[in-house]
Amino acid sequence: MLEQIQTNDIIAIARKAGEAIMEIYAKDFTVDYKEDSSPLTEADQRANEIIVEGLNGLSVQLPILSEEGKMIDYDDRKEWGYFWMVDPLDGTKEFIKKNDEFTVNIALIYKNVPILGVVYAPALNEMYWAKKGEGAFKNGISLPLQTNQNPEKLLRIVASKSHLSPETQEYIDTLSETTERIECVSKGSSLKLCMVAEGSADIYPRLAPTMEWDTAAADAIVRESGKMTFGYPDETAVVYNKENLLNPWFVVKGSK
Repeated sequence: MLEQIQTNDIIAIARKAGEAIMEIYAKDFTVDYKEDSSPLTEADQRANEIIVEGLNGLSVQLPILSEEGKMIDYDDRKEWGYFWMVDPLDGTKEFIKKNDEFTVNIALIYKNVPILGVVYAPALNEMYWAKKGEGAFKNGISLPLQTNQNPEKLLRIVASKSHLSPETQEYIDTLSETTERIECVSKGSSLKLCMVAEGSADIYPRLAPTMEWDTAAADAIVRESGKMTFGYPDETAVVYNKENLLNPWFVVKGSK
């Protein structure tokens, strides 16, 4: 199945969704709120329409689970082998703030594992992608771009720009016990996972709630770059298509 899916086709779909997002980004737009109080914009909805249409137009027809689509009962999806997991606009809060740190996320999941991922940051013109067995890339350059050879001297940590929990801060504080110096940077959306994949950050701790579609695409890129998204504190690999689509707390890094 995987060999029948061309990564370039998914990249093209993500780019088209990104273009639509940027058209809305450049003008005044309204913000609605969903039942869970999370923001929703015209860009979320338009990008979702483009992605769903694009994926349904591929030669291989697979189910789609999207943040902005109709929720599907676990009884219906628990038997899925391959399916698409989509967040058409990850980082809606960053989109509203107009700080450019938002992404289009498209992942292919197989038996609870992300095996293909495309993450596109249209305002930054950054395109990340990975396919199992074929490597991970940023704008066509193989990842990781750099490797920290001396983490005991310097550890680079990336954390959420809009959702830094006290538990995450406490975890970051404990890292100072094993390194001489810590550098912290805040970033929005799934770009945080991509920073670990590319090597511009060594670790991304997220001891706060996220949903599966927030991480799936970037997690595929993380794994194909030789890193991993570990559940915290059990340090088992994060899995997808659970009955409850809420992620566990996790840490993205190179090894246990």
